[in-house]
Amino acid sequence: MDTVPWVTVAALVLAAVATVAIGVYGVRLARTTSDFLVASRSVGPRWNAAAISGEYLSAASFLGVAGLIAKYGADALWYPIGFTAGYLGLLLFVAAPLRRSGAYTVPDFAEFRLGSRRLRTLAMFVVVIICALYLVPQFQGAGLTLNILLGVPSWVGAAVVGLIVIANVVGGGMRSITFVQAFQYWLKLTAVAVPAVVLAVHFYADDRVVGSPAPPTVDRETTVEISTDVLVQVNSPIEVTVRGTVDEQSADGRITLDEGTHELGDGTTLVLDADSPVPVVAGSPTTDRQWAQPGWGLGGTHPLYQVYSLILATFLGTLGLPHVLVRFYTNPDGRAARLTSLTVLGLLGMFYLFPTLLGVFARLYVPQLSITGTSDAAVLLLPGSVLSGVGGQLLAAVVAAGAIAAFLSTSSGLLVSIAGVLSTDVLRGRVRDFRVAAILAGIVPLALSLGVVSLDLSRTVGLVFAVAASTLCPLLVLGIWWRGLTAAGAAAGLVGGGLVSLTAASLSVFGVSDAVWSGWPAAILGYPAAVSVPLAFVLMIAVSKLTARSVPADVGRIFTRLHAPERLDMGRDREREL
Repeated sequence: MDTVPWVTVAALVLAAVATVAIGVYGVRLARTTSDFLVASRSVGPRWNAAAISGEYLSAASFLGVAGLIAKYGADALWYPIGFTAGYLGLLLFVAAPLRRSGAYTVPDFAEFRLGSRRLRTLAMFVVVIICALYLVPQFQGAGLTLNILLGVPSWVGAAVVGLIVIANVVGGGMRSITFVQAFQYWLKLTAVAVPAVVLAVHFYADDRVVGSPAPPTVDRETTVEISTDVLVQVNSPIEVTVRGTVDEQSADGRITLDEGTHELGDGTTLVLDADSPVPVVAGSPTTDRQWAQPGWGLGGTHPLYQVYSLILATFLGTLGLPHVLVRFYTNPDGRAARLTSLTVLGLLGMFYLFPTLLGVFARLYVPQLSITGTSDAAVLLLPGSVLSGVGGQLLAAVVAAGAIAAFLSTSSGLLVSIAGVLSTDVLRGRVRDFRVAAILAGIVPLALSLGVVSLDLSRTVGLVFAVAASTLCPLLVLGIWWRGLTAAGAAAGLVGGGLVSLTAASLSVFGVSDAVWSGWPAAILGYPAAVSVPLAFVLMIAVSKLTARSVPADVGRIFTRLHAPERLDMGRDREREL
């Protein structure tokens, strides 16, 4: 391994120390159960918006978006667009009524709205599953990052981030991580904006052209190490030096990759000559012009379906993410919740400009990363690959600090969400129960992250969004805006949409879908939202119609509380002895 630049090590240590220090400060202010669950509902809109943005901008946003744009081009832009636009739906349909409900958690809202303890328990299981699935790619991303930057085994990076997150959450709960996440938003914004601006200046002075009809090329002799089995596509014959496995045959020396697709085995090393075209992942655009144009999809045989399904998952999934929803319970009132959503829209829109730029620069300057199995590392490796010397090292160190902040902030929010529902719905709801739940809820996803297939980070998170869009999103939207929803209808939708989306996500994460199926089955398993989301809504409405007699008798009072103007002071918090 090459010597690790000291500035990178220093940046990683400083980011981790700052996170712990701010968390310790927050611990001093966390004394009651309400502090641990919802920060005593005293977080103002601006502070809360920064904390939400810091929590929401996960490994998928910081690393995955740039990697997918570098690999797939224009169609991958739907990831940042959807991640941002989902907050418009929250602003219009969910934020204020959800806060007025006075609930502590999504299961608490389900019981308040429909009066069913069984539905509350079902919603609790859904929340735990979504958050646990979302935690897995955060830990995997941490392992990948520290492996690339420091050369340590991937499990070490996952374990370090996991222990820091568990310690912060156990120490101070929501009160503590609010301070941490607000700080980490600005750290992540700086860490992604500075390299993007510097590389934009470099690009302006360069003669590179975006959208040329030529395939991506390397400007110097480049060694590419393949970290997972990958199928690549070649437009015209390429001469390369190979040591490893090509098309299930051993190779050691100079060979020609003919036009068509080729399978490169895990552990294979390719040496590309200067100015050589780079093979691209099968199914992705083969020329820069195709890459810059929409319509090529995301590496499948049904690109239009993929794009529409991705739009549904990212736009509606945000409305069902438990770690995002719980943040609106921390606002003082519904008006503050709306203002928080509006501020978050601005903060996210500003942030996502920069990963998009970095994805473009990665396609131009380090196109070989798309075939290594580590396209998520594009943001980490790009500054040092383009700029030599101390300048490149400094930029790489800034990016490294931002990457660690991304893992820590999102993982903290997810862990609070799991611990909150477990402590209030399974245990007795005391501070001690919250801490026990946080420890258990952190260990299980950490173990899973070491045993499942590591997909592109945004792909994995996109699958989690599909589960959220197919379960909690219809529960909240119909629960807030349709009087006819019943507990039986809500349960039917949660089970139906959840089973379809969760099965698809599980098969994809464990590597089954691509290995066994092709065509439409593979497309639906990889991008299930276009099937599972309408199914969930239809089931909730149809079963509610069939069980119309069980609509809660006090639905009028509930709707008045959810939708009455703030000045009438109709709402109150669902306080209870915890």
